[in-house]
Amino acid sequence: MDLKETVIGIELGSTRIKSVLLGRDHQVLASGSFTWENSLVNGIWTYSLDEVEKGLQTCFADLKRDVKEKYAQTLTTTGAMGISAMMHGYLPFDKDDKQLCEFRTWRNTITGQAAESLTSKFGFNIPQRWSIAHLFQAILNKEEHVPNIAYITTLAGYVHYKLTGKKVMGVGEASGMFPIDSATGQYDAKMVQIFNELTNLDLLSMLPQVLNAGDDAGVLTPEGALYLDPSGELKAGIPMVPCEGDAGTGMVATNSVRVRTGNVSAGTSDFAMVVVDKQLDVHPEIDMVTTPAGKPVAMVHCNNCTSDINAWVSLINETLELFTLKVGTNTLYTKLFQEALKGENDCGDLISFNYYSGEGVTDMNEGRPLFIRKADSHFTLANFMRTHLYSALATLKIGMDILAQENVEIDKIYGHGGFFKTEEVGQRMLSAAINAPVSVMKTAGEGGPYGMALLCAYTLWRDENESLEDYLDNKVFAGCESNTIMAEKAEVDGFNRFIENYKSCLDVERMAVRRFL
Repeated sequence: MDLKETVIGIELGSTRIKSVLLGRDHQVLASGSFTWENSLVNGIWTYSLDEVEKGLQTCFADLKRDVKEKYAQTLTTTGAMGISAMMHGYLPFDKDDKQLCEFRTWRNTITGQAAESLTSKFGFNIPQRWSIAHLFQAILNKEEHVPNIAYITTLAGYVHYKLTGKKVMGVGEASGMFPIDSATGQYDAKMVQIFNELTNLDLLSMLPQVLNAGDDAGVLTPEGALYLDPSGELKAGIPMVPCEGDAGTGMVATNSVRVRTGNVSAGTSDFAMVVVDKQLDVHPEIDMVTTPAGKPVAMVHCNNCTSDINAWVSLINETLELFTLKVGTNTLYTKLFQEALKGENDCGDLISFNYYSGEGVTDMNEGRPLFIRKADSHFTLANFMRTHLYSALATLKIGMDILAQENVEIDKIYGHGGFFKTEEVGQRMLSAAINAPVSVMKTAGEGGPYGMALLCAYTLWRDENESLEDYLDNKVFAGCESNTIMAEKAEVDGFNRFIENYKSCLDVERMAVRRFL
């Protein structure tokens, strides 16, 4: 195997760090992973940078092991490499690269005052998880670290800097830090000026440089090579592509970067990305970000998706073990998801809120996982599981309904992520939620690292002046296997009844947040 004819994509997701090695035919040759989880420390959802380093090194070592076992080769180089990570959040550093406060992830909902103020001043929705909201909230809070900030970045931007020494990032990732002007592909100049006047800061000096898909983003330095592979076997000099967020790499992995296409990523969080040809009115439920090529995207981002499902499945597994019954994790999930298909279309008047953390779409600054039923609700295992699957999509549906009201046209929606691993189930539930056909590609399980690797492939192997959209259509996904499901009318109507019950119970969730401390 000619390693220079391969590319590597690495993504730091919420629960796993994953890496893939692709060949010239865009097929996965090897992969590696590391499992981790965020921590709630002093009220802040975070990961330590020591965990980041350990996780990256373990994941890369796992990739090397897979290459060695399959091809009897040592992974010492590659044609190009790229880093992706969970978007948004806040990582501030001083002029000596000292971290000034804990990494504040996308999951935190502690910037309400800042987000509301900036949205008003910009005339553009600024979600709580965006980097600029975290920075402005720290300023409003008069936090001690603020005067020492030299630059701020995201998790992907941090890792890219550690590997290359370059403070740069792809436009899709940058659009989760500060609004992007799609006409220029750079930070919106008018909004930068407003922020500078508001804070007496030079914001552009604090933000990473914005790059487009295919741009030169530096090379792996000797220090970066050792950071990723302490064995010293990985060689410096590998071309690095602009780092991207998990939303952007999910779009690439599902060939959803062309106008009127969209995808839904569903895992620890879930979000829909729909590429549009116009700016929308300001809605607090809708973020305006970009594709890795700079096209405007309407994003419905929900902080909570599968965490509560995982907790209930764990409890059911604990019950089985009490009777010395051992069922493999994959089998248990598959059986329970399939059982959900047998449930009533409206879940038999059961309601679940899967809010491990706050939820911007429903204006919750904190969350309390909550299950509600009436005495005469149809409390069966099938309805119970269907309720939790519906709950995982409920806030997404609320946001997607707003896009429908804005007359946003969508030609196709692709699903990817752990929610869709069990054949048909998640796909059918999402179709019922959005009343549209949902397709899942054969490669959907690869997710973000696969999308990141494809951005590397585009950088290396595209034709002159070939757009990212054309490269994916013509060279990657032409003839790709996928299957499409459209929910039946009764399922769509059932989800609509569920969501009306869900909305009517939001005050119960708010009361739980206020009272159950």
